Amino acid sequence: MRFLSADYIYPLHITPVKEGVIQISDMGKILNIFNDRYEVPKDKLEIFEGILCPGFVNAHCHLELSHLKGKAEKGKGFLNFVEVIQKRNDFCKDDILEAIDFAEKQMIKNGIVAVGDICNTSDTINQKQKGNLQYYNFIEVFGVDNSKSDEIISEAKTLRDKFRKEGMKSTISPHAPYSVPPKLMEEISNSFDKKDEIITIHNQETEEENQLFEKKSGVFLDWLKKINSTSEIWEKRNSSSDILKEINSGKMLFVHNTFTKKKGISDNYYCTCPKANLYIENSLPDYSIFNVEKLCVGTDSLASNNSLSIWEELKIIQENSDFDLNTLLKISSKNGAEALGFSSLGTFEKGKIPGVNLIKKQTTIIKLL
Repeated sequence: MRFLSADYIYPLHITPVKEGVIQISDMGKILNIFNDRYEVPKDKLEIFEGILCPGFVNAHCHLELSHLKGKAEKGKGFLNFVEVIQKRNDFCKDDILEAIDFAEKQMIKNGIVAVGDICNTSDTINQKQKGNLQYYNFIEVFGVDNSKSDEIISEAKTLRDKFRKEGMKSTISPHAPYSVPPKLMEEISNSFDKKDEIITIHNQETEEENQLFEKKSGVFLDWLKKINSTSEIWEKRNSSSDILKEINSGKMLFVHNTFTKKKGISDNYYCTCPKANLYIENSLPDYSIFNVEKLCVGTDSLASNNSLSIWEELKIIQENSDFDLNTLLKISSKNGAEALGFSSLGTFEKGKIPGVNLIKKQTTIIKLL
């Protein structure tokens, strides 16, 4: 049993506690919170400089793309980034697995305890079986040709069931509104069962996506026509948010939202990945439009980021919003845990096992538990 104290404790379900104490079992379970150090025997106290907060939740990552670190040039735009991703299989399996292992270790070192991970392959299963982090696996589906919908959804179900067989959360999810036509979206909705808690979708990551739906023009339209996409993608949708009419699910997690406007915000969860947004499009969302109770943070992949650190993402958000520290920590821990259904994470509430991060002088993350 340990009694941990710092300059401030941020439990995230209550207001920050100055010089408070959290009592934790040997297994990391929260047993109690004390508002005053004098409530605990002095010889049992572990006092740290800085603040204590629950472990971070990386709400959006592509762990299986870790081997593409440095392969995409910064600021070249989304379609250029897509070209790099399409070369993901031009590497030997050992290199891919080694990069996955490295990326997970980096997340652990940076105080991350759970991940919403996008999966197009089973490459990450062996690593995830080790149980180092908790994962919600989103089996990503895309396919612009209606004739291939049945084949695509069949393959997605097979992959989903591989993860589920290992006891992992796994849900089939659409890639983006521009890459999944209505027919395939219907198939995705029909795949939902009682094990599905939330789906995710990339949303308005680039201005060209808005131009496609709202003006039926632009480089996305040219690109989709070039790859023989069904015209239903842009003809039956007038905005990215029209996707909500096609998906019959409970919770949704919209990711990136770089060019989302306030009028397009729904009562769903939203995830921002600022470093990736700057890497690819050199743009950031307008953070004032989001409900901070449903805003989460992700790192995206090492293909679009030089590190997997939620704290580094928070520093960028802090510089481009009026969020206070308590809000920043809530979107880094509590909200992501709620979105992904990790009920034991996110806050220092009694009975939870959320992990404990020590943030020293707002520059260094030390994972205590």
